[in-house]
Amino acid sequence: MAARKSSGRRKYGKAASKRVESAMRRRKNGTLKSGRSGRTVKSRKQAIAIGLSEARKKGAKVPRKRTGRKSSGRKRSR
Repeated sequence: MAARKSSGRRKYGKAASKRVESAMRRRKNGTLKSGRSGRTVKSRKQAIAIGLSEARKKGAKVPRKRTGRKSSGRKRSR
């Protein structure tokens, strides 16, 4: 029997989800701060990004960041 192909879904470890959960809770409490500026984070997306970043630093299973992606917007002609 042939080997099964893995699905194209991105996989995250349990430790990563715990970090994101913690970041979301801190955002809700108003204690989550962003990088150098130290401003309070209000955005849900930013809280998730911070949680994943923390998980990466701790060595949790988090897929690599996407880099060098071009925007899929159509080209404008002059």
